[in-house]
Amino acid sequence: MLRKTIVTTLGIIWAIVSLYPILYMVFESLRTQETYITGLPWLPPAHPYLGNFQDVLAQGFVGYFVNSAIVAIISIVMILVFSLFAAYAIVRLDGWFSSRAFTLFLAGLAIPIQAAIIPLYILIDKMGFYDTLWAIILPSVAFALPLSILILVNFIRDVPKELYEAMSIDGVGTFGLLFRLVLPLSRPAMMAVGIYNFVQIWNNFLFPLVLTSNPKLQTLPLALQHFEGQYTMNVPAIMAAVILSAVPLIIAYIIGRKQLLAGMTAGFSR
Repeated sequence: MLRKTIVTTLGIIWAIVSLYPILYMVFESLRTQETYITGLPWLPPAHPYLGNFQDVLAQGFVGYFVNSAIVAIISIVMILVFSLFAAYAIVRLDGWFSSRAFTLFLAGLAIPIQAAIIPLYILIDKMGFYDTLWAIILPSVAFALPLSILILVNFIRDVPKELYEAMSIDGVGTFGLLFRLVLPLSRPAMMAVGIYNFVQIWNNFLFPLVLTSNPKLQTLPLALQHFEGQYTMNVPAIMAAVILSAVPLIIAYIIGRKQLLAGMTAGFSR
């Protein structure tokens, strides 16, 4: 009984500690700049103020949201397609070339983005993609492929060989096996890859900062700078912008949380 009480108490404390930053953002987004300074941060405002959200929307939030959505959606589609084809080839070919290719992809996990940003900037500029949304999309896809392929390879390897053989006897070809067998069974892993990379790309700050300079191409992480002054910053407006930008992430997690957990743990339980 004592052990259960201690565990429950610790769980409640951990939940409060985890949820307080979210509550803090909500509380502060509903304050004015004056009440932000004088108000108590652990209590909701006595008179909620929605003007911060109106100010955020008036300063081009929708345009930045659209830029982030375009980058995230195109990147996720490319990541899912490329990683699925690569993982399927690595598992099915199972030869010297596929194993070396898999090793090469895994080596990409050891390359930090910060160390490659200067060569990446030169490459994007030489290719003529600088200051376009493709300058953000292409590197995002490239750096997301190693982990995505690792997850899908471990998942596809769990597909029984008997299923491949049975469908092959029925006359199903290579692409038929991919789209009729592997793809339906890999949906949890695909969902995990999609949600994980969506969060990473949506919150990416470095690529838009270095690879674009046009204010019209800014994504949401860069847009938060508009609420910073030379000597002060509008904290309530920043909190409102953060809440609005986090809505797609929350929705994505709510929709795919079960598939996310199943896909991230697939293939690692053996």
